[in-house]
Parts: sequence; C-alpha cells; structure tokens
Amino acid sequence: MSFGDPNNPYGAPQGQPPQQPPAGHPGYGYPQQPGVPQQGYGYPAAPPVSQPYGGGPVLTQMPGITRAAQIMLGIVALAHVIIAAMYGYALSEWDETMAEAGITGDSEAEAFADLGKGVVVFFLGLAAVFAVLGLVLLLQYAKGGNGIRVCSIVYGSFAIVSGIFMIAAYGLGLLIMVVAILLIVFAAKRTSAEWFKRPRY
Repeated sequence: MSFGDPNNPYGAPQGQPPQQPPAGHPGYGYPQQPGVPQQGYGYPAAPPVSQPYGGGPVLTQMPGITRAAQIMLGIVALAHVIIAAMYGYALSEWDETMAEAGITGDSEAEAFADLGKGVVVFFLGLAAVFAVLGLVLLLQYAKGGNGIRVCSIVYGSFAIVSGIFMIAAYGLGLLIMVVAILLIVFAAKRTSAEWFKRPRY
C-alpha cells in the first residue's frame, strides 16, 4: 500500500498541502524561530523582581509626607524646649516674686507658695522630658523601624494634652496642638508606614 494510494485512510489527502503549525507554536521537527521564546512545556519565564520574595521596590529615600512628619516632630520638640526654658525662668524668679507679693513670713501662704513651686518644677521636668524624647525620635526617622512611627503618633497625642495646658502662653499651646495633630496625620499615612517597614539589608 503506497503513500499516494487514494484508498489509504492513513495517507495525506490528495490536493491539500501539508498542515503547517501555527505561528509561535513550532511542532516537532521545526526549527525554533529566533527571537521567539519557547512556549509549551515547563513553566513560563518568571517576571523580574525588584527585591527578594517578589515585593515592591525598596524605598531608599524618605517620602515627602514622612519628612513633613519629621519636621512637625521637630517643631513640637522645640516648643517643649521653649516651655522648659519659660518654666526655668519662672522658677529662678520664684522666691523674689513671692517676697514682692508679701508671702514670706506667713506659714500658710508659704505652704501654698511651695506647692505652686513644686507644680512649676513638675511641669519643667515634664517639658524637658518631652523635648528629649522628641529629639530622640527625630534622629531615628532615617533608620528606625515601625516602632518609631508608633511612638511619634503617641508622642503627638500627649503633645496635644500639653498644648492644652499651655494654651494661654502667648499662643504657644495652640501652635503645639495644631502641629501635633499634623504630626499624627502624617505619621499615620500609608506612605510613612511603608518607609518605616521597609526591608533593611
């Protein structure tokens, strides 16, 4: 039985050209076309990744919103330095002010004066601690982890409270409250979270 036999059911149909494989899918025995990636068996080529585990690009420069949060943090810390200086000045003038007010010599009045002096010392220490904490957080923005962002939000929350106590001090308290709110908003942004959660190698 020959290949050209018209009665052969396994032979090629007469008058039809042999079937060619579709473009991009070469069959057996066909050479691979240059520039066309081999498809079919096996896994497809993996897409390029910019960092391990297929995550997004690694942030190498602090985003603007995070930089704004850092600036707000610096303003709040500086405001507490000014508050501490104001309390320190009031404390240095305390005894002289009490003497001019005629408090000396009266044991009951002196007891109230000492109580007031203790309150001033407490707020002086609190403002100094706030200033130091703000400075520490400020210096950690470039290399700190997500804990720095969380501490900044908590710091801003307490700064709002301290601003309420200083609301009558030449508008300084109002400034602290506004800047502290901005600090919380900027630090809570997703971009800031991505900056502090970025991988470090």
